[in-house]
Amino acid sequence: MNKSIVKYPFLTEDVEIYERENGHKIVLAHKEGDIANVSTWVKTGSINEDDNNNGISHFLEHLMFKGTNKHPAGYFDKTLESKGAIVNAATWKDYTFYYVTLPKGENNKDLNLAIELHADMMLDPILPEEEIGAPFDLNDTTVTDKRERHVVIEEIRMRKDQNWTKIYNACNYNMYTKHPYKRDVIGTPEIISRVTRDDIMNYYKTFYSPENMTTIIVGDFDKDEILKKVEKEFDFKGRKNSPKRINEIDEPVKQQKVISDTAHVNTVYFMYGWLGPKACNIKETICLDMISIILGDGISSRLYQNLIEKQTEPIFNMVNSEHYQFKDGNNFFIQANCKPDKKDLAIELVEKELKNLTDKPISEAELQKAKKKIKSRFAFSAETVSEIGETIGYYMTVCEDLKLIEEYLKDLDDITVDDLNKTIRTYLGINNSVLSILVPEKN
Repeated sequence: MNKSIVKYPFLTEDVEIYERENGHKIVLAHKEGDIANVSTWVKTGSINEDDNNNGISHFLEHLMFKGTNKHPAGYFDKTLESKGAIVNAATWKDYTFYYVTLPKGENNKDLNLAIELHADMMLDPILPEEEIGAPFDLNDTTVTDKRERHVVIEEIRMRKDQNWTKIYNACNYNMYTKHPYKRDVIGTPEIISRVTRDDIMNYYKTFYSPENMTTIIVGDFDKDEILKKVEKEFDFKGRKNSPKRINEIDEPVKQQKVISDTAHVNTVYFMYGWLGPKACNIKETICLDMISIILGDGISSRLYQNLIEKQTEPIFNMVNSEHYQFKDGNNFFIQANCKPDKKDLAIELVEKELKNLTDKPISEAELQKAKKKIKSRFAFSAETVSEIGETIGYYMTVCEDLKLIEEYLKDLDDITVDDLNKTIRTYLGINNSVLSILVPEKN
């Protein structure tokens, strides 16, 4: 195995990374205390989907808990939860990850059990037909089977009824032309209703390969012992790695794109979206984090102060900004909710604030305040084994380089007002935005 070390800020020992001959990576991080975290991050999500299988990553995440050749469905959760564990998983555009957080037990007994069961689930899911549920016609109202297929479809339907989901999906879809990021991670009822067990198992065998997996153990333990345990339990039995897939990166729109829709709502929702740099471009990623804080994070932000606090007449119910980081390019959003008769004025005011980012450049005081907030968040992310595991998983999977974390605080300190202004000019032009609007239906 190849071994490398990373000096992780706020941890008392270096993080150790081991890359096995088959490409599987094992990361060991020391955190004092009785609680340990075991997780495996898989480099697959909607980034590896298309129009025929959109949502299969999320569906598979549900089915991974439905038993192995060693253990029946429910055994994994029930056994570990009886030890005080929190067991869960999540699917996003670049990854799917599974984790267990639990007291490690005397002589690491329960930690070792968690590693055994976690590895078994990751490497030998049987995806039983009786748990999946048979494919069916969505128009057939007589189908009452409540297996996992129907659970996921109901989850999709509930999300699609949410106004922010509607506005986000429309904005996100129109920011891209070809890239898989344009699709909703959760998928569609039409696809989930018809996808077969063979489809799901083939997807699992293709993308749950050694090279695509990073297993992370965080806690207070003998690293040599735990390394041997993870090596032993994660026996891939010669499983082949999946072929490299490279997606074409979309360019930002050159002229603002506006999409409008109606719904049974009483207020107007709207969202601006921009394409940004890759997450591994750490300096520009931090810059956009800082711009998001200055522009629209909390009651001291420009958007809140200028559009809510200082307005003599109420226009907005809420307005803020967010920055999402992705392997093939970040997203920056401004989202707002306003009174229906104030829609045009609200959009005009938001665009004025955008223009002010360049006309009234960010001040040194705003810069320092944003740096302080990011440093606090970064320190907090090293407080618990779960947060450490998630941060490591993000850097190993999305950025594909945990070394970036070593210089994170220095990179942050080095950023100047000029850097922020350059980033604004590069990525946040109004002509490079997609504007999605949701307005009330007319009677």
